[in-house]
Amino acid sequence: MNKATNVSAGKPKVGGAIYTAPVGTTLPTSATETLNSAFVGLGYCSDDGLTNSTSMDTEKVKAWGGDTVLVIQKSKDDTFKFTLIEAKSKAVLGYVYGESNVSGTLETGLVVKVNNKDVPERSIVIDMLLRDNTAKRIVIPSCKISDVGDIVYGDEEAIGYETTVDCTPNEDGDTHYEYIQKIGTPSA
Repeated sequence: MNKATNVSAGKPKVGGAIYTAPVGTTLPTSATETLNSAFVGLGYCSDDGLTNSTSMDTEKVKAWGGDTVLVIQKSKDDTFKFTLIEAKSKAVLGYVYGESNVSGTLETGLVVKVNNKDVPERSIVIDMLLRDNTAKRIVIPSCKISDVGDIVYGDEEAIGYETTVDCTPNEDGDTHYEYIQKIGTPSA
């Protein structure tokens, strides 16, 4: 049965939507659980929001005569893409370039070293609100930045770090978890 109230848009949670912590930090297991204090907010994202892409590499086995009789999954990639727009945030710069490559404070002066050093894998939690006071939380136990888009400095747009992360499977083979829970009485 069709139910229009199950249709929703994903809005960022007020006060922050994307948080990161070192891999191994205790992860939440519900949409409403308080995050471990090791998680740091990455501030505002562009209005492009969040994109989750899944790509599968499959091989089709055909029978004589052309019928597909078996589809073999060879691999499955799980990626997330978002653009961080708080360009003066030490947390954002540390996330993009690696925490060891960012020093100082905004007040005393930030120094960002751009180099070929490996940026470590991170855990990410993404909080959003769906229709009718429903919380949705995406928990990525381990992911690595696989791409940072062009950084544009111009008069008519915010400086942004378009970031793509590749999720890596945990010991159970899971690349991310999604938790959805009603959090209160629907607002008028």
